[in-house]
Order: sequence, then structure tokens, then C-alpha cells
Amino acid sequence: MKILHINSSSRGADSRSLQLTEVFLRELEKHKAIEVDRFDLFSGELPAFGELAVGAKMAMFTGAEATSEQKHAWASIKAVFDRFASADAYVINVPLWNNGLPYVLKQFIDVVTQPGWAFGFDLENGYSGLLKNRKACIIHASGVYHPGIPTNFGSDFSTPYLTDWLKFVGIEEADIHQIHYAPTVVNADLEGIRRRVEHQAASIASYF
Repeated sequence: MKILHINSSSRGADSRSLQLTEVFLRELEKHKAIEVDRFDLFSGELPAFGELAVGAKMAMFTGAEATSEQKHAWASIKAVFDRFASADAYVINVPLWNNGLPYVLKQFIDVVTQPGWAFGFDLENGYSGLLKNRKACIIHASGVYHPGIPTNFGSDFSTPYLTDWLKFVGIEEADIHQIHYAPTVVNADLEGIRRRVEHQAASIASYF
């Protein structure tokens, strides 16, 4: 199984979501042969989806001739998508930033979610995901927010957004697994929480 591990944390070894991801991958390796492609979104590898890339995309749609700079930008976008599409499964670690996801993860999503690559569109039936027969495990971490907490302590727009996106590109909801490591700051029992989520990660890895 080829795994694309998408790390959207900027905290390096101190990242709770990344620490738990390493536990998950070690457990997964006990059950099946895996190849892990690690994509650190803060490493600088991710191309911008800026003017040149958008110009190339619109040239493609309209049949116009793209400039050499636009073609180069589009090739960079395609390379990231090909890396994404070559995986059998995705493991994404995500810290909760301002009730949502880190900006680099949104950038990654905007880079790879292209018509004809990740999804199709039909005037009668609407959108259809093209990345079939894949699975995903999303490992979330948040310092204060956790389910059931009063709204003045935060919200989680990251989990539903990522779930909807993965379904949009073709992954069945039953094949999307979620682990929430929370809270990691305002918590008198961090060790207990850590043991619980590591047990959950091991359980999911056993049948992932």
C-alpha cells in the first residue's frame, strides 16, 4: 500500500498531530507492507496557485496558447497532483488553526483539486469524484477545542471541510477515518488522552 502522508503542521517534532501520525504509521506497518511518501507542506515544495497557474488553466479551458511561464507553472501543479493520485491511501495530520485548517493545507487542496484530474462535472448529474478506491485517515489536534465544549471556547470547521473534500474527490465516507487528539493544552489529563488516541490509532491501523 502506497501512503501519502500529508503533514500540515509547522511544529516539527513538537507537533501532537505528527507524533500521533508516527504512531499510526508504525502500527500500520505491523499489519501490511507499506510505502510512505512524506509531504511536508511547510517545506517549500508546494507551488503557489497564482496568476501563472490560473492563466495556464484558463488557456487550457479556452484553447488559447499558454506562455512558457504558464506551462512551467502548470507542470508544477500537475507534478503535485500526480504525487497525490499515485497513492492508495492518505494520512493527513492537521492542527486546528483559528477554528479551521492551516493555510498550506487549503493551498494543497486548491492545487490538486482540478477538473478532469480529481473530479468531473456533468450538467445533469453535477460533480463526481475521480479518485476512487482509496482511503484516508485524518489525525486532528487542537489545544483547547474538543467536542461538546461551549462555543466560546472554539469551533471545528476543519473536520467537516476535510471530510467533504475527500468525498468530493471520490473517497467513500466509510473509508474516511478520523482521530481527534484534543485538547492538548487546556488538559489536566494529557497522558490519559494520549493513551486513548494511541489506542484508537492502533485499532484503525489494524484494519486500514
